[in-house]
Amino acid sequence: MNSMYIVIYRGKFGFIKPWTAVRDGETFSQQFLTPSIIEGIEKKLFPELLERNGEIVKIVRHKLRYAAIDSQQEVTQARGWKVTKTQMTRERSILKRGIMIDPVLYLAFQEKADAEIASRQHICLCRNEDLMLPDAEIYQMTEEEFDNIEGFELRFGESPQSFLVGYNRFDGGKPMYGWIEYNGNNLM
Repeated sequence: MNSMYIVIYRGKFGFIKPWTAVRDGETFSQQFLTPSIIEGIEKKLFPELLERNGEIVKIVRHKLRYAAIDSQQEVTQARGWKVTKTQMTRERSILKRGIMIDPVLYLAFQEKADAEIASRQHICLCRNEDLMLPDAEIYQMTEEEFDNIEGFELRFGESPQSFLVGYNRFDGGKPMYGWIEYNGNNLM
């Protein structure tokens, strides 16, 4: 791959839902995007890919950085009901979640036409309220130049340094693996 076309998205805040959230008492936002999150973003940008499950076709690389993480509390309720003689209640618990402040996401495409389509649309990371808007300009760079962008990238696949990063909701719950590459200071 000689050069890639980069679309930069920016938002005021963003949350990446950790796949362990339902089991952890205290969970902070992950600092990387799983294959299913990237696949979901790709399906939003290119709805013609909705029928292709378990593969990422157009987004060839990505990198994420942010200014800070703010810890916020969220009250959750259990699915089941607690029944006593006089009332029915749902158990509550408090989760602490990390919200990224001023996230910046770089999406790399092999084809300029795909980058142009992506550059005219907004995206969300994991929640609909976490809107990220594209910069007006599309950047062309080599893979080495992309590697030098500061931030986090989860490289997808299995290798000696890979770890389990979740289960793919688009591909029958298959395990997803990857390893984190981090360049420089994630702060802007």
